Amino acid sequence: MPRCTWATTEPAITYHDKEWGVPVHDDRVLFEFLILEGAQAGLSWNTILKKRENYRKALDGFRPAKIARYGTRDVQRLLRNDGIVRNRLKIAATIENAKRFLEVRKEFGTFDAYLWTFVGGEPIQNRWRTLADVPAHTAESDAMSRDLLRRGFKFVGSTICYAFMQATGMVNDHLVTCPRYAELGGVRRRN
Repeated sequence: MPRCTWATTEPAITYHDKEWGVPVHDDRVLFEFLILEGAQAGLSWNTILKKRENYRKALDGFRPAKIARYGTRDVQRLLRNDGIVRNRLKIAATIENAKRFLEVRKEFGTFDAYLWTFVGGEPIQNRWRTLADVPAHTAESDAMSRDLLRRGFKFVGSTICYAFMQATGMVNDHLVTCPRYAELGGVRRRN
């Protein structure tokens, strides 16, 4: 059976087959995806996947406590780093989001506990037949976006939040014809 139609070249194929849609509960990994999804705004996901290792090095392994302390020198260092997206607003958002992440973790115990409330603690199992069926946002991503924005997060519009939810397995948006759909809890019906 074919994989989802968006995964046609590397590194998207490996990402699709190993990571996309797998439920994530590790705070650092959730933070990484939140930052990468924001960095992707206006660009292709393949571009970000190709720069992912550079981001990990440039952003101290996506450690929020360290990033929250970044100052002017760090911003200048990141703006000179051609291995990442050198956008001043996205870099500033990364630092601000690290600070807000720490606040959320203090309030909820974990970032994971906070984020998964938007889907009731369990992945939503969708049943999409074609890529055209998959929405750009949902009521859940709208709610997540509103709350993140209220808390001061940046680059967390509803479309970015929905892509984040797909990446971190809060929703299973593998097409029903994709082998990963069933592997991640979706149930195919016999026709």
